[in-house]
Amino acid sequence: MKVVVDLSRCVGHAQCAFLAPEAFRMHGEEALMYAPNPDDAQRDQVLRAAAACPVQAILVDQLAARHAPAEASPS
Repeated sequence: MKVVVDLSRCVGHAQCAFLAPEAFRMHGEEALMYAPNPDDAQRDQVLRAAAACPVQAILVDQLAARHAPAEASPS
């Protein structure tokens, strides 16, 4: 999973830091710091945090789902 935050859009509501504290944290009152490649164990928390962002500044790319190997076709 890859996370990208549009920091020019983020206004520091900190909903992400509340919902996924291992992936997002506030540095001071307005600066957001985040893990660009959080552990898959945090997937649900990160997805909830992205959905809760009031300005939709968090983008989550679930690489594992997109790059899953296709089933082999029977020969």
